Amino acid sequence: MSRSWSAAASQTRKRFGRGRVQAVTDSPMSVLEHFGELRRVLIVSLIAWGIGSIFAFIETRFFLGILLHPLLITLKGSHALTTTAIFTSPTEGVSIPLKLAALVGAILALPVISAQVWSFIVPALRPAERRFALPFVVSSLVLFAIGGAFAYFVMPIGLHFLITFLGPNASYLPDINSYFSFFLLLIIVFGITFELPVAIVMLGGLGIVSSRQLRLRRKAIWLGIVLATLVVTPGSDPYTPTALAIPLLLLFEGSVVILDRIMHK
Repeated sequence: MSRSWSAAASQTRKRFGRGRVQAVTDSPMSVLEHFGELRRVLIVSLIAWGIGSIFAFIETRFFLGILLHPLLITLKGSHALTTTAIFTSPTEGVSIPLKLAALVGAILALPVISAQVWSFIVPALRPAERRFALPFVVSSLVLFAIGGAFAYFVMPIGLHFLITFLGPNASYLPDINSYFSFFLLLIIVFGITFELPVAIVMLGGLGIVSSRQLRLRRKAIWLGIVLATLVVTPGSDPYTPTALAIPLLLLFEGSVVILDRIMHK
């Protein structure tokens, strides 16, 4: 009996491999083991963020040039007193590069952080859930990046309107700290709102909405999207909400098509 069991175990190892047998036969992780794994994920992520931040701080001039590019383009065609950004506090000469380095470091470390988070949650997922979870995570990151990049390139349009709205009666002083906050808020708003397809497909997968329901309520949804862009975009110019509303409407229509195909597979 023992020989037959050993032979069967040997055949199982040959067929499935050591890793798969271990995944099946190992007992569930204890609470302390889960905390240990979470600790490892946090440490690796923080190290990656720290390395990325140090690199970004060393290359401050390069990344600062990228940050200020939309502003400098706008200042050339405005009535501002200067064509460069200014700072009004002595400490901002150091605090701004540190803030920028922390932001760029997080972006550079994002692949490592995403991989660590994925390695932490994937053991708890079933095979079917893994097939959907990975495209969900990847598409979320890609759509956020596209939204942030889109905001970066359309930013000068909205900035030009805001800076020149008062005409020659007033001059704009481009404070770098205020601009950095505006820049970060705009990138985040565009990045999050570009997650609309992911949200729609997820709701469809949960059975909360269907492509047919979305088509029947298209006009109301379009109106809601337009009103939402007016609320979430910083500033009071008409160009930034328009620049956000157009791609969101296109993303909504694309999401309906994708949801329709998924539901009819």
